[in-house]
Amino acid sequence: MKLTDFDTLTFDCYGTLIDWETGIFEGLRSLLERVKQPLTRDQVLEAHARHESSQQKYTPAKRYQELLPIVYKRLAEEWQVPFTLGDCVAYGKSVQNWPAFEDSASALQYLKKHYKLVVLSNIDNESFTYSNAKLQVEFDAIITAEDVGSYKPSARNFDYMLDKLGDRGIRKETILHTAESLFHDHKPANEFGLASCWIYRRHDQGGFGATMNPGQQPKVDFRFNNMADLVKAHQEALLQK
Repeated sequence: MKLTDFDTLTFDCYGTLIDWETGIFEGLRSLLERVKQPLTRDQVLEAHARHESSQQKYTPAKRYQELLPIVYKRLAEEWQVPFTLGDCVAYGKSVQNWPAFEDSASALQYLKKHYKLVVLSNIDNESFTYSNAKLQVEFDAIITAEDVGSYKPSARNFDYMLDKLGDRGIRKETILHTAESLFHDHKPANEFGLASCWIYRRHDQGGFGATMNPGQQPKVDFRFNNMADLVKAHQEALLQK
């Protein structure tokens, strides 16, 4: 299997292209400053993952910017910190401030010359517009949790994506699903028989950060530590053709 075997890259966005762990931690900073017992960055991210995943399960049709305020409320309660509705709402809007990884925009601009680029993300459409501006590329399709009415790793999201891409003549065999999260993306990609590329942003850290533990390690066909390494590998694959 070679990178040049595919004509479409379907991307997770948050954690892969957008540095959501930095965004989450910075968005919670004012709350964390009021926690009595100091928490490590990973403790914060793991607690966030736990409440986010639970909320997505119970309210799958809720837009992400409306789901995050509930996550904030659950965290504040768990950490016994007073909060206001305004605090919760502000956190829900903080996605617009989450930064892109430094290599994302340039990598996407290069890959756009060789592939169709598609986003499959647990986000709402309005929030994604802010992230898309940071990524500086026009995607061929943007599929959000708001569009589908559920959140990854639900099979509904992958069914929807393959259905819509199939309408455009894009076959599953030509798709390489490219993502950081083993839980949200690679595990369901395995179940759908999609080839997958792991952008292992947390390669130099322990644990799973802001994503849940997937349990058994999913199969991945390619693994790179960042998007720049993916670009380099593609360039080398072209030379070998």
